[in-house]
Amino acid sequence: MATESLTAVREVLIDALELAQAPDELQPDTALFGALPELDSFGVVALVGALEDRFDITIDDDEFGAELFETVGTLTAFVDGKLAG
Repeated sequence: MATESLTAVREVLIDALELAQAPDELQPDTALFGALPELDSFGVVALVGALEDRFDITIDDDEFGAELFETVGTLTAFVDGKLAG
């Protein structure tokens, strides 16, 4: 997992969901979906839009799944995969 991607995903999470956490509090194993009250259905839409804008990627509807938003690490790995793809 690229450090730059992790840093950028943390920034997007904090901005899109208006989180109170500091970036270094969001570790790769930090739980997201079900653990962050801010990550509700509206939060997912805001987060996906912010990720698409920040990384210039497109996240298709069929790529949405609870596993994508399981942890900061799963989300970062997904972004890395989209950037490499």
